[in-house]
Amino acid sequence: MTEKLLPDGSYLSKIYEMLNRIEQQEQEPMNAAAEAAYHSIQNGGLLHVFSTGHSHMIVEEMFYRSGGLVPINPILSDELMLHTGAITSTQMERKSGKAAEVLGKASLQKGDTIIISSNTGINTVPVEAALYAKQKGLTVVCVTSKTISEQLKPRSAIGKHLCDVSDIVIDNHAPFGDGVFTVPGTNQVTGGASTFGSLFIAQRIVLKIENLYLKNGEIPPILRSANIPGGDEFNAKAVALYRTRIPALS
Repeated sequence: MTEKLLPDGSYLSKIYEMLNRIEQQEQEPMNAAAEAAYHSIQNGGLLHVFSTGHSHMIVEEMFYRSGGLVPINPILSDELMLHTGAITSTQMERKSGKAAEVLGKASLQKGDTIIISSNTGINTVPVEAALYAKQKGLTVVCVTSKTISEQLKPRSAIGKHLCDVSDIVIDNHAPFGDGVFTVPGTNQVTGGASTFGSLFIAQRIVLKIENLYLKNGEIPPILRSANIPGGDEFNAKAVALYRTRIPALS
Protein backbone atom coordinates (compact mmCIF):
# COMPACT_ATOMS: atom_id res chain seq x y z
CA MET A 1 0.00 0.00 0.00
CA THR A 2 1.40 3.39 -1.00
CA GLU A 3 1.73 5.77 1.92
CA LYS A 4 -0.17 9.00 1.38
CA LEU A 5 1.88 12.09 2.12
CA LEU A 6 1.44 15.83 1.83
CA PRO A 7 2.86 17.17 -1.44
CA ASP A 8 5.03 19.58 0.53
CA GLY A 9 7.40 20.04 -2.41
CA SER A 10 4.70 22.03 -4.19
CA TYR A 11 4.27 24.50 -1.31
CA LEU A 12 6.45 27.06 -3.06
CA SER A 13 4.42 26.89 -6.24
CA LYS A 14 1.16 27.19 -4.28
CA ILE A 15 2.37 30.33 -2.51
CA TYR A 16 3.73 31.76 -5.76
CA GLU A 17 0.36 31.21 -7.45
CA MET A 18 -1.37 33.05 -4.62
CA LEU A 19 1.06 35.98 -4.72
CA ASN A 20 0.74 36.15 -8.48
CA ARG A 21 -3.05 36.39 -8.19
CA ILE A 22 -2.61 39.29 -5.79
CA GLU A 23 -0.19 41.02 -8.15
CA GLN A 24 -2.49 40.53 -11.14
CA GLN A 25 -5.88 41.18 -9.54
CA GLU A 26 -5.32 43.63 -6.66
CA GLN A 27 -3.48 46.47 -8.39
CA GLU A 28 -6.44 48.85 -8.28
CA PRO A 29 -7.16 48.62 -4.53
CA MET A 30 -3.43 48.58 -3.67
CA ASN A 31 -2.97 51.77 -5.72
CA ALA A 32 -5.96 53.33 -3.98
CA ALA A 33 -4.56 52.40 -0.56
CA ALA A 34 -1.17 53.89 -1.42
CA GLU A 35 -2.70 57.12 -2.70
CA ALA A 36 -4.86 57.50 0.41
CA ALA A 37 -1.89 56.91 2.71
CA TYR A 38 0.36 59.24 0.72
CA HIS A 39 -2.15 62.08 0.89
CA SER A 40 -2.60 61.49 4.63
CA ILE A 41 1.14 61.71 5.22
CA GLN A 42 1.55 64.75 2.96
CA ASN A 43 -1.13 66.53 4.99
CA GLY A 44 0.71 65.91 8.25
CA GLY A 45 -1.04 62.66 9.10
CA LEU A 46 -0.11 59.01 9.44
CA LEU A 47 -0.73 55.57 8.06
CA HIS A 48 -2.00 53.45 10.95
CA VAL A 49 -1.92 49.63 10.88
CA PHE A 50 -4.05 47.41 13.13
CA SER A 51 -4.86 43.74 13.46
CA THR A 52 -5.37 40.84 15.85
CA GLY A 53 -4.07 37.29 16.24
CA HIS A 54 -1.61 36.05 13.61
CA SER A 55 -2.71 38.86 11.31
CA HIS A 56 -0.92 41.32 13.61
CA MET A 57 2.31 40.41 11.79
CA ILE A 58 1.37 42.90 9.07
CA VAL A 59 1.65 45.61 11.71
CA GLU A 60 5.17 44.59 12.72
CA GLU A 61 6.17 44.14 9.07
CA MET A 62 5.33 47.73 8.23
CA PHE A 63 6.72 49.44 11.34
CA TYR A 64 10.30 50.57 12.07
CA ARG A 65 12.11 48.21 9.74
CA SER A 66 14.97 48.66 7.33
CA GLY A 67 13.59 50.03 4.08
CA GLY A 68 10.25 50.83 5.69
CA LEU A 69 8.40 54.11 5.84
CA VAL A 70 8.73 56.22 8.97
CA PRO A 71 5.20 57.71 9.30
CA ILE A 72 3.49 54.41 10.10
CA ASN A 73 1.79 54.00 13.45
CA PRO A 74 1.57 50.39 14.71
CA ILE A 75 -1.51 49.67 16.81
CA LEU A 76 -0.69 46.60 18.88
CA SER A 77 -2.57 45.34 21.93
CA ASP A 78 -1.15 42.50 24.02
CA GLU A 79 -4.65 41.18 24.70
CA LEU A 80 -5.31 40.81 20.97
CA MET A 81 -2.02 39.06 20.19
CA LEU A 82 -0.85 35.53 20.95
CA HIS A 83 2.22 35.92 23.16
CA THR A 84 0.39 36.65 26.43
CA GLY A 85 -2.47 34.20 25.92
CA ALA A 86 -3.52 32.63 22.65
CA ILE A 87 -6.98 31.47 23.76
CA THR A 88 -7.60 34.77 25.51
CA SER A 89 -6.71 36.69 22.35
CA THR A 90 -9.27 34.67 20.38
CA GLN A 91 -11.93 35.54 22.92
CA MET A 92 -10.94 39.21 23.03
CA GLU A 93 -11.18 39.74 19.26
CA ARG A 94 -14.85 38.82 19.54
CA LYS A 95 -15.55 41.36 22.30
CA SER A 96 -17.62 44.40 21.48
CA GLY A 97 -16.12 47.69 22.66
CA LYS A 98 -12.53 46.46 22.59
CA ALA A 99 -11.74 48.16 19.29
CA ALA A 100 -12.81 51.57 20.56
CA GLU A 101 -10.76 51.03 23.71
CA VAL A 102 -7.60 50.24 21.73
CA LEU A 103 -8.02 52.73 18.89
CA GLY A 104 -9.03 55.46 21.31
CA LYS A 105 -5.40 55.53 22.49
CA ALA A 106 -3.87 55.38 19.00
CA SER A 107 -3.60 59.08 18.03
CA LEU A 108 -6.06 58.77 15.15
CA GLN A 109 -6.78 62.04 13.39
CA LYS A 110 -9.25 63.05 10.71
CA GLY A 111 -7.65 62.61 7.30
CA ASP A 112 -5.40 59.72 8.35
CA THR A 113 -5.48 56.30 6.70
CA ILE A 114 -5.65 52.97 8.51
CA ILE A 115 -4.99 49.43 7.29
CA ILE A 116 -6.93 46.74 9.16
CA SER A 117 -5.99 43.14 8.44
CA SER A 118 -8.27 40.21 9.22
CA ASN A 119 -8.09 36.99 7.24
CA THR A 120 -11.72 35.99 7.84
CA GLY A 121 -13.10 39.47 8.46
CA ILE A 122 -15.86 38.07 10.67
CA ASN A 123 -14.80 38.98 14.20
CA THR A 124 -16.17 41.91 16.14
CA VAL A 125 -12.95 43.82 16.85
CA PRO A 126 -11.79 44.34 13.23
CA VAL A 127 -15.30 45.33 12.13
CA GLU A 128 -15.79 47.75 15.03
CA ALA A 129 -12.27 49.11 14.44
CA ALA A 130 -13.21 49.98 10.86
CA LEU A 131 -16.43 51.66 11.95
CA TYR A 132 -14.65 53.58 14.72
CA ALA A 133 -11.96 54.80 12.33
CA LYS A 134 -14.51 55.89 9.74
CA GLN A 135 -16.37 57.86 12.40
CA LYS A 136 -13.10 59.63 13.17
CA GLY A 137 -12.72 60.61 9.50
CA LEU A 138 -10.07 58.08 8.45
CA THR A 139 -9.88 56.18 5.18
CA VAL A 140 -10.18 52.49 6.02
CA VAL A 141 -8.25 49.90 4.01
CA CYS A 142 -8.84 46.24 4.78
CA VAL A 143 -6.71 43.22 3.91
CA THR A 144 -8.79 40.07 3.99
CA SER A 145 -9.60 36.83 2.19
CA LYS A 146 -12.80 37.23 0.22
CA THR A 147 -12.92 33.47 -0.34
CA ILE A 148 -13.01 32.84 3.40
CA SER A 149 -15.11 35.81 4.41
CA GLU A 150 -17.89 35.06 1.94
CA GLN A 151 -18.33 31.56 3.38
CA LEU A 152 -18.50 32.49 7.05
CA LYS A 153 -21.21 34.23 9.06
CA PRO A 154 -20.05 37.49 10.69
CA ARG A 155 -19.90 37.61 14.48
CA SER A 156 -20.34 41.38 14.81
CA ALA A 157 -23.64 42.68 16.18
CA ILE A 158 -24.35 44.55 12.94
CA GLY A 159 -23.99 41.38 10.88
CA LYS A 160 -21.28 42.77 8.62
CA HIS A 161 -17.88 41.50 7.49
CA LEU A 162 -14.81 43.73 7.58
CA CYS A 163 -14.91 44.05 3.79
CA ASP A 164 -18.49 45.36 4.02
CA VAL A 165 -17.53 48.35 6.18
CA SER A 166 -14.17 49.31 4.65
CA ASP A 167 -13.48 51.99 2.03
CA ILE A 168 -10.83 49.98 0.16
CA VAL A 169 -10.77 46.17 0.11
CA ILE A 170 -7.63 44.19 -0.80
CA ASP A 171 -8.00 40.42 -1.17
CA ASN A 172 -5.04 38.37 0.09
CA HIS A 173 -6.40 35.35 -1.84
CA ALA A 174 -5.84 32.94 1.05
CA PRO A 175 -7.84 29.69 0.63
CA PHE A 176 -10.66 28.59 2.92
CA GLY A 177 -9.23 27.39 6.21
CA ASP A 178 -5.95 29.17 5.42
CA GLY A 179 -4.17 26.06 4.18
CA VAL A 180 -2.99 25.11 0.71
CA PHE A 181 -3.05 21.33 1.38
CA THR A 182 -5.54 18.87 2.82
CA VAL A 183 -4.10 16.20 5.12
CA PRO A 184 -4.70 12.81 3.47
CA GLY A 185 -7.61 10.93 5.00
CA THR A 186 -9.01 14.04 6.73
CA ASN A 187 -10.73 17.32 5.96
CA GLN A 188 -8.00 19.23 7.85
CA VAL A 189 -6.03 21.82 5.89
CA THR A 190 -2.40 22.76 6.51
CA GLY A 191 0.33 24.82 4.89
CA GLY A 192 -0.55 28.33 6.03
CA ALA A 193 -0.88 30.98 3.33
CA SER A 194 -2.46 34.19 4.60
CA THR A 195 0.66 35.65 6.21
CA PHE A 196 2.58 35.52 2.94
CA GLY A 197 -0.25 37.23 1.08
CA SER A 198 -0.84 39.96 3.65
CA LEU A 199 2.85 40.81 4.08
CA PHE A 200 3.29 40.89 0.32
CA ILE A 201 0.41 43.36 0.10
CA ALA A 202 1.97 45.44 2.86
CA GLN A 203 5.25 45.75 1.00
CA ARG A 204 3.53 46.48 -2.31
CA ILE A 205 1.61 49.34 -0.69
CA VAL A 206 4.83 50.73 0.82
CA LEU A 207 6.61 50.62 -2.55
CA LYS A 208 3.68 52.35 -4.22
CA ILE A 209 3.70 55.10 -1.58
CA GLU A 210 7.42 55.59 -2.11
CA ASN A 211 6.86 55.90 -5.86
CA LEU A 212 4.30 58.64 -5.26
CA TYR A 213 6.99 60.57 -3.39
CA LEU A 214 9.44 60.03 -6.22
CA LYS A 215 6.94 61.04 -8.91
CA ASN A 216 6.57 64.35 -7.10
CA GLY A 217 10.34 64.88 -6.91
CA GLU A 218 10.54 64.00 -3.21
CA ILE A 219 12.67 61.53 -1.27
CA PRO A 220 10.43 59.19 0.72
CA PRO A 221 11.08 58.99 4.48
CA ILE A 222 12.66 55.54 4.68
CA LEU A 223 14.50 53.91 7.56
CA ARG A 224 17.90 52.24 7.36
CA SER A 225 19.05 49.16 9.20
CA ALA A 226 20.26 50.10 12.66
CA ASN A 227 22.94 47.42 12.27
CA ILE A 228 24.87 49.07 9.45
CA PRO A 229 27.37 51.92 9.94
CA GLY A 230 25.57 55.24 10.39
CA GLY A 231 22.17 53.57 10.72
CA ASP A 232 21.40 54.86 14.19
CA GLU A 233 22.31 58.43 13.29
CA PHE A 234 20.29 58.34 10.07
CA ASN A 235 17.21 56.91 11.77
CA ALA A 236 17.37 59.40 14.65
CA LYS A 237 16.93 62.22 12.15
CA ALA A 238 14.29 60.33 10.17
CA VAL A 239 11.99 59.71 13.15
CA ALA A 240 12.37 63.14 14.78
CA LEU A 241 9.30 64.58 13.05
CA TYR A 242 7.04 61.73 14.09
CA ARG A 243 7.98 60.81 17.65
CA THR A 244 5.27 62.97 19.21
CA ARG A 245 2.50 61.19 17.25
CA ILE A 246 3.84 57.63 17.17
CA PRO A 247 4.15 56.33 20.75
CA ALA A 248 6.09 53.22 19.66
CA LEU A 249 8.97 55.43 18.43
CA SER A 250 10.31 55.70 21.96
